[in-house]
Amino acid sequence: MTELAAVKAALKTQAVETPSWAYGNSGTRFKVFAQAGVPRNPYEKLDDAAKVHEFTGAAPTVALHIPWDKVDDYAALAKHAEQRGVKLGAINSNTFQDDDYKLGSICHPEASVRRKAVDHLLECVDIMDATGSTDLKLWFADGTNYPGQDDIRARQDRLAEGLAEVYERLGEGQRMLLEYKFFEPAFYSTDVPDWGTAYAHCLKLGPKAQVVVDTGHHAPGTNIEFIVATLLREGKLGGFDFNSRFYADDDLMVGAADPFQLFRIMYEVIRGGGFSPEVAFMLDQCHNIEAKIPAIIRSVMNVQEATAKALLVDADALGAAQRSGDVLEANAVLMDAYNTDVRPLLAEVREESGLDPDPIAAYRRSGWAEKIVSERVGGEQAGWGA
Repeated sequence: MTELAAVKAALKTQAVETPSWAYGNSGTRFKVFAQAGVPRNPYEKLDDAAKVHEFTGAAPTVALHIPWDKVDDYAALAKHAEQRGVKLGAINSNTFQDDDYKLGSICHPEASVRRKAVDHLLECVDIMDATGSTDLKLWFADGTNYPGQDDIRARQDRLAEGLAEVYERLGEGQRMLLEYKFFEPAFYSTDVPDWGTAYAHCLKLGPKAQVVVDTGHHAPGTNIEFIVATLLREGKLGGFDFNSRFYADDDLMVGAADPFQLFRIMYEVIRGGGFSPEVAFMLDQCHNIEAKIPAIIRSVMNVQEATAKALLVDADALGAAQRSGDVLEANAVLMDAYNTDVRPLLAEVREESGLDPDPIAAYRRSGWAEKIVSERVGGEQAGWGA
């Protein structure tokens, strides 16, 4: 197999999970902006997600968020997904939208609140059993706003205790993916603020616990690819939440703020053996002012472009330059790959897979956007309040 053929073959295996919540209404802390044609229930979210996969060929699974995607029959929901050509993916928990969680969830100083939070996480594992999902995604808004508000070390003990109970409930082939966030909504101390904290808890829990890297959850200037390389080296990188942010928070389209950073991350993924089913690639984005489905399609394409460039890095030339200490040549090898226009290559990959070479144009021609606007009338649109 030629080098180019190998790159094409690798690209054809790529899968990017899309999040159900990205198809619903979302907004800032001040306002949720409604869009015509937005799904009214989890079934319609899956219908939209299926369109993303139909035109990209690279989005075969959809992450659910509980309770936003709560239904009476999860087996029926999974069947609906399969009928649309996709499958249900990670189950994401929610321990941040209840009045009881004002001072935290599984780190809360009150035992009854911790019990409520852990019971919710156990419920999510039950849902995984019903849907066939393998990954439980955990993100906690837990933290404190003022020095002295609570005992920082005690909160870590409570976190460890709650995670351990959920970990023991995991079945064969199921994983716990622990996400971290630099700050927000806690202003003084966040209980899982960085990859080191997440790694320490996952290491103690065991092999079924791994770290999720959300590309927007870091201080400005953080070398995210170093974190990725280290977690891969330790066998503890479970997946990504892809997005972008210019200043703080996240939620913008992946590759929007710094496509070069996304390329560097994907290079380390490939270099470290992470381009495999063991490392989950997922979008975690909210499209507030742009059309949702085209934005998700574009995001999948952005990940594909960064991956294609990373696959084109001449590993032999790079290794030779590194071993000889040729700093400029080593950098040039990486930059040559990054500066390659891979859009024609990806168009070929799509055509060879029976897809339209331009997913955005194909979606616009499909009439789906007009169809959902005309048909999704009445009922309550899916979304979250602000």
